[in-house]
Amino acid sequence: MSKQRALEIIRQALLLEKRGKSFYSKVAEHTHHSAVRAFFSNMAAEEQVHIDLLLKHYKSLKDLGSFAADVSEDPLKTASEVINNDIIMQITGADYESAAISAAINMEERAIKVYSERAESATDTEEKKLYGWLAEWERSHLHQLLEIDRIVTERIWADNNYWPF
Repeated sequence: MSKQRALEIIRQALLLEKRGKSFYSKVAEHTHHSAVRAFFSNMAAEEQVHIDLLLKHYKSLKDLGSFAADVSEDPLKTASEVINNDIIMQITGADYESAAISAAINMEERAIKVYSERAESATDTEEKKLYGWLAEWERSHLHQLLEIDRIVTERIWADNNYWPF
């Protein structure tokens, strides 16, 4: 792959990450719930880590002609590490925060698809590691969001005496 094409892919990835950071920051800014604010602020901070890493790789590729060899932080966080009862209690099915969870799920699924496809097709070892690492981190985000959505949905069903089976 050409250097220009690789740079373009990183620019597209940066755009994905910046959109995610902006979204998570706005949700944190607009929520009235402290636990939800902390959760979305953390998500925004993690997107900034992705932005910083992508910028480092972009600069290395542009200036040196190769990807930087630095993907060291462990992206895998389990849902139980970030989800607590306060978050669940502060989100309800009809609230802004619940809609934000749903929108975030879609964003993370898209990011996983983009990064996974890039990791699979990359021929450069460092590029493959970069996109594989980003895909795993986004999977961690997705798992957290899906778990919140599942718990909130079950709580709503229980509160309304509705179970579809």
